[in-house]
Amino acid sequence: MQVDLVLYNGKIYTRKGFVEAGIAIEKGRIVKIAKETNLPKASSKINLNGHIVLPSLIDSHVHLRDQERAYREDFFTGTAAAAAGGFSLVIDMPNNKPVTMDVQSLRERMKLAKRKIAVNVAFYSAFPESLKEIRSIVNNGAVAFKLFLLEKIGGLNIGDDEAVLRAFREVKRANVPVAVHAEAKDAFEDKMRRLQDENRNDIEAFLEAHSATVEAKAVQRIIGLAEKSDAQVHFCHVSSAEGLSLIKKAKESGVNITCEVTPHHLLLTSKDLKRYKNLAVTIPPVRTREDVNALWSALKQGLIDTLGSDHAPHTMEEKQGESIWEVKPGIAGLETTLPLLLTQVDKGRLTMAKLVQLTSKNPAEIFHLSARGTLSEGYHADLVVVDVKREYKIDASRFHSKAKFSPFDGWKVKGKPVKTFVNGNLVMDEGEIVAKPGTGQIIR
Repeated sequence: MQVDLVLYNGKIYTRKGFVEAGIAIEKGRIVKIAKETNLPKASSKINLNGHIVLPSLIDSHVHLRDQERAYREDFFTGTAAAAAGGFSLVIDMPNNKPVTMDVQSLRERMKLAKRKIAVNVAFYSAFPESLKEIRSIVNNGAVAFKLFLLEKIGGLNIGDDEAVLRAFREVKRANVPVAVHAEAKDAFEDKMRRLQDENRNDIEAFLEAHSATVEAKAVQRIIGLAEKSDAQVHFCHVSSAEGLSLIKKAKESGVNITCEVTPHHLLLTSKDLKRYKNLAVTIPPVRTREDVNALWSALKQGLIDTLGSDHAPHTMEEKQGESIWEVKPGIAGLETTLPLLLTQVDKGRLTMAKLVQLTSKNPAEIFHLSARGTLSEGYHADLVVVDVKREYKIDASRFHSKAKFSPFDGWKVKGKPVKTFVNGNLVMDEGEIVAKPGTGQIIR
């Protein structure tokens, strides 16, 4: 037997932990993990120089932009950023222009992406005008739905509990998850209007409007609807101790929910927001030291299910503004997530096993991405080679993303993704994208 590719001289992270071995790959799948002497002959061989090999990351929270927002990011720059960061699969959010919310808009987005993507991409849809369309949107390839509770994106009346409950029941029947941005629109808008009436347009006002209570109100509401519908609900970027305590209680009572945190909510506080100003403006905002400590505690206890980047690129002009209310919220996170997390592993705050579980294994399971998220025979050959000893400073000017700025610019990190393989193809090598646009696949 001769295979397409053999990777040798690596420390492979398997279900049993690290093994010093190599990987044989044929037709984009792992066919054998074994000592080099026991691997089959190959058309091509790559020496991994003793580096560790992890399942490449799966990010279920990415805004790839393109179409009418291609000036912020396009499918190639966004997926190049993903490859550089050690991701092999990202799930694209639907708040695009035009909004991804029906069969036609989904097909158009997939058609455009197909010829540009460097890594695998799956797609969310917003809820359509008619809930009867949900099944056909799923049949055409959407892997999940997204519900944004701060403003109406898509066809669903987000303020109507009965309408949301009907949508959740349809999603349950279609057997896909719904991801939720949980901030209560009425509570937020009421507070924002009062602050604006007082001519408050500073960062403190932004934090007051996007308070932990605004998050908790939305979390509580959605937990109730998840319980009634038994839909599979995934809370995006949970940021507060208040929100977490509600999720913990609901999980303990058997509600079908999971949740995500982001590196920026784990590593930045509201004090940093005053330091980095608009560059760190995101929603929900980074919060108090107590909230950050609660996130870390929840992560260690197993309450957190996934780590997502919430990669949300903008132009530098959009991150400026005389008033905080004019600043576009979002941080470009695909190229910083893995180095920041590996640094936490080095510091002993996170184990490698937990990192793999939260960034690969769990996202694959929650979003029903079969034969992904684990390095195992028969699984897709999606993997990242990491130099855990490499120390360097994050340099946002070198990002592949069009958003070449970050609150993490200049941060010292330890641990670097040096090679990313997608479907058995080497896509990134030492920071350089070595694959052509279109190498990635649309995952349905």
